[in-house]
Amino acid sequence: MSSSTNLWVLLGLGLAGVLLMTRRLKRAIKQDFGAFVERLELLPPPQPAPPKAPHPLTGLSFAVADIFDINGCVTGFGNPDWAKIHDTATRTSSVVSALIDGGAACVGKTVIDEMAYSINGENKHFGTPTNPAALERIPGGCSSGSAVAVAGGLVDFSLGVDTIGGVRIPGGFCGILAFRPSHAAVSNIGVIPVSPSLDTVGLFAKDPSILHRVSHILLQLPYADHRQPRHMIIADDCFELLKIPKSRVTQVVIKSTEKLFGRQLLNHVNLGEYLASKISSLKQLQNGKKNGDSKTALLSLANAMQLLYK
Repeated sequence: MSSSTNLWVLLGLGLAGVLLMTRRLKRAIKQDFGAFVERLELLPPPQPAPPKAPHPLTGLSFAVADIFDINGCVTGFGNPDWAKIHDTATRTSSVVSALIDGGAACVGKTVIDEMAYSINGENKHFGTPTNPAALERIPGGCSSGSAVAVAGGLVDFSLGVDTIGGVRIPGGFCGILAFRPSHAAVSNIGVIPVSPSLDTVGLFAKDPSILHRVSHILLQLPYADHRQPRHMIIADDCFELLKIPKSRVTQVVIKSTEKLFGRQLLNHVNLGEYLASKISSLKQLQNGKKNGDSKTALLSLANAMQLLYK
């Protein structure tokens, strides 16, 4: 066989491979990016009569991870066998009810990792939601469907649960805003517990103003109370753990903070040293490593969180 014939064969095989992969990718991407396990419609109450102000979340739509109870629906927890042995919920999660009362419409329940026990965002039963920001990449979990629904423009905001990153990780992977409030700042009533000492209801949004409006409802803050932060702390040693140069990230954070709040708020701290000085029990998890190493203290804290999660 001549060299020119071999070349044409290789080109033909290469083109066929590209076409097959293209078709496979197109089949994999659903219209809703595979974000939802169930569509529904929970509408807000009628608007109050003037001169009262309209509901603060009027016109917004949202979705919730399939770990939040919705009256009349089975909370699937990312596993069909779990759904088979559990009854339908008899009440709606308090945070979902608060958002509906605030004027938003709930349009569906979204995919989560099976029993919320992963940070990848994959689910073999319902399929892995497609990351709209990077089609060939995983969306991150456990609240993958909620992040994808926002990133794909299907809803204005969504809810998930963050135990060890279940909101923050998919938010980062999908290129949207992800907010994890302090533990117990938002009610967990009507949410399946994963690890109660760590579980926190979290929020996704693309638009900072929407994140702000919804957070006021979740945290039950008065709209008239606009408080400026008193301190902004940069944990320098945390940024040193990145695989990219520290300055590429910290400079963006510093410049953005200075632009919004001024330079006087910024403080730098070595978080590892601070934790080591305040939490003496971390030394028991350092496995004989040098106590003065701030990175070791951070890793010890991570080990402690993993033990709690178990």
